[in-house]
Amino acid sequence: MTLLAPSIQSADIFKIEEAVRIVEESGGKLIHIDIMDGHFVPNLTFGPQFVSSLKEKTSLPLDVHLMVEKPRSFIPLFSEAGADWISIHIEVSDHLHRDITLIKELKKKVGLALNPATPIHLMSDIIRELDYVLLLTTDPGWDNQKFIESCHSKISQLKNWMTGQKLQIDLEVQGDINLDNMEKVIKQGADICVVGSALFESENPRATLSKMKEITKKGKQS
Repeated sequence: MTLLAPSIQSADIFKIEEAVRIVEESGGKLIHIDIMDGHFVPNLTFGPQFVSSLKEKTSLPLDVHLMVEKPRSFIPLFSEAGADWISIHIEVSDHLHRDITLIKELKKKVGLALNPATPIHLMSDIIRELDYVLLLTTDPGWDNQKFIESCHSKISQLKNWMTGQKLQIDLEVQGDINLDNMEKVIKQGADICVVGSALFESENPRATLSKMKEITKKGKQS
């Protein structure tokens, strides 16, 4: 079954504990946290203290997505703060093998994130070192963007490539995943769907999350 990873960035910052409870009570398995530095992407979001505080409020694994330049300087900080999964962007790492090795040495699940326009083949020399790949289907750093339609085929291509190499690597997909397109994204190969505004900006997030869970149960079976 495909996992849901609610993105806490899309929740009301003044109601973070309520958002966490919604995820937990609805059977969520993972909480996604986008970290933005104002350089690699134009926005600023959370720091290690936020992750540390969130770690105290939930037993769910924290999936930290570093949208930052010079990720090597951020990795130890967020590891110590409580990140369980850490993904970095292939577009900004000057020494990718060293950064991936550092995350593994810290005993965290390691992921590599790709922007929508980044070619899949750039991962060919490092993919076997990964636990998961995070494929973005919107450009990073801006809220309320529309799913880039060409990414549908990219999801399938990436999943088929990993399957063809018999790699036990999860494919995580992020960017305008909602009730209308989730089933298609899952059929194309997503093992984890990051859901943000479609969940937390809905009228009833608990009901929305329940609907999303039903889609994940049937997605790859239909």
